[in-house]
Amino acid sequence: MYRRILAAAILVTAVIVASAAPASAQQQSLTFQLGGFMPRGEDGRPAGDVLVVNRQYLVFDISDFNGVSTGGEWAISLGDFFEAGVGVGYFQRTVPTIYDAWVNNDGSEIEQDLKLRIIPITAIARILPLGKKRAFQPYVGAGLGIYAWKYSETGEFVDFHDNSIYRDSYVASGTSVGPVAVFGARGRLSRSFTLGLEVRLQWGEANLPQDFLGDKLDLSGTNILSTFTYHF
Repeated sequence: MYRRILAAAILVTAVIVASAAPASAQQQSLTFQLGGFMPRGEDGRPAGDVLVVNRQYLVFDISDFNGVSTGGEWAISLGDFFEAGVGVGYFQRTVPTIYDAWVNNDGSEIEQDLKLRIIPITAIARILPLGKKRAFQPYVGAGLGIYAWKYSETGEFVDFHDNSIYRDSYVASGTSVGPVAVFGARGRLSRSFTLGLEVRLQWGEANLPQDFLGDKLDLSGTNILSTFTYHF
């Protein structure tokens, strides 16, 4: 299933690139996005996902990583019913945790911060079934995302070999590729400006080094974004 979605996203991205040159004279737009990102829940994450494994020892919920996301996109019209764009987003969230079944020798909690950052760079094609001349413009779209990610665990750790407690920081970063799907609608405020709401689904997965308890990091999740677009 994942491979079919990825193949379709690559095809859509190829269409975007192929269409960009002849469409250069078409209408263009700049969109600013602000909203929230919700990572995929625990029941949908892959085996070995570091957050799922950490929940066996630390007190936190996957939903604690829900946080603010922002972004921007440049798009070009491909006729009255299609458009293609490229954009970049930003999400970062730090979740404080404590160990569930262990405490320090003085009885204080063993504290640790989990930090996740995702910067998606996306290429997306949209279909507007009612066209761009309507005051209300629903749309659907799909494309490809390149996710620059960084994950870290900082604070106190329990060495399960001898139950000793030590302080350290483990950091991993990299890039992953995955498909993106969007659903949304926008309404005209004037000839040049529209205001809208977009739901953006992303799929991606990263491999982690042996320093971590899990060897995978699921980058998938849902963005719910308010959009403000300038058309020119």
